[in-house]
Amino acid sequence: MAKMRTPEVESLLSVFAALDDEDTIFALLEDLFTPREIKETSQRLAVARLLSQGKPYSAIERETGASATTIARVSKCLAYGTGGYAAALKTLGESAPER
Repeated sequence: MAKMRTPEVESLLSVFAALDDEDTIFALLEDLFTPREIKETSQRLAVARLLSQGKPYSAIERETGASATTIARVSKCLAYGTGGYAAALKTLGESAPER
């Protein structure tokens, strides 16, 4: 993934880090992503929240509409990923399961 840290990606990271107004951030999301991409990305965060609460896959599928494959991928990232979901959950006042 280090190959993804191009100057363009670094610029995008700088923009996100500097924005502190939710409406401005949402406007940027709308300009950068399709409505489907925004929905799918936010769905993954919802899946991470429910996994961190110990919910079973079947309940998460029903509640979020996410596929078992998406749930498994998020679960794998929570357990073995780089900590992005854990940081996001911490920002939301929740905690990820211990690795």
